Amino acid sequence: MSKLTAIAVFCGSSPSNDDAIFRAAYGVGKHLATHKLDIVFGGSKLGLMGQVAQGALDAGGNVIGVIPEFLRTKEVVHNHLTELIITDSMQERKLKMHELSDGIITLPGGFGTFEELFEMLTWAQLGLHKKPIGILNTNGYYDDLLVMLKTMVNKELLTKENYELLLVDSDLDQLIKKMESFTPLPVPEWMNKDQA
Repeated sequence: MSKLTAIAVFCGSSPSNDDAIFRAAYGVGKHLATHKLDIVFGGSKLGLMGQVAQGALDAGGNVIGVIPEFLRTKEVVHNHLTELIITDSMQERKLKMHELSDGIITLPGGFGTFEELFEMLTWAQLGLHKKPIGILNTNGYYDDLLVMLKTMVNKELLTKENYELLLVDSDLDQLIKKMESFTPLPVPEWMNKDQA
């Protein structure tokens, strides 16, 4: 069992036209804060990002925003966070979010959210980190993606073990329980530099 203290939340900076998704984002922030989990997120006041942050702040939680300089100047930054960290680039932002968290939850989002999720999964697959990675599948948003991932396994382009690195639930409490009981894969043998 791993004790989670800070969760990186990846999600969209757009609000979505699905009211259930929009409301759920606020609920995620509130729930994590109520359970004394710090939130590390992309620093924006817009869309689902802004909802997550506001839900946590309204519940008295700690919210750390990480945003690159070029976005900070576009007036999208949330100005009432516990802490705001400015980075030089998108890649540095992602590294900082990873560094500050001990688990990752992905909510609905677009290209940026997918990119963040899959980079974290790739790092886990390579043994570069051992943090649990979860998808909160609100209103079935990720159903089609999960079908695609199973196709990748069936076509033997993704191992079942690596597929199972991704923890999925539509209920936040259940997802957090899965994350707390997550057992990381051993580092792949071919990544072990001590072996000839």
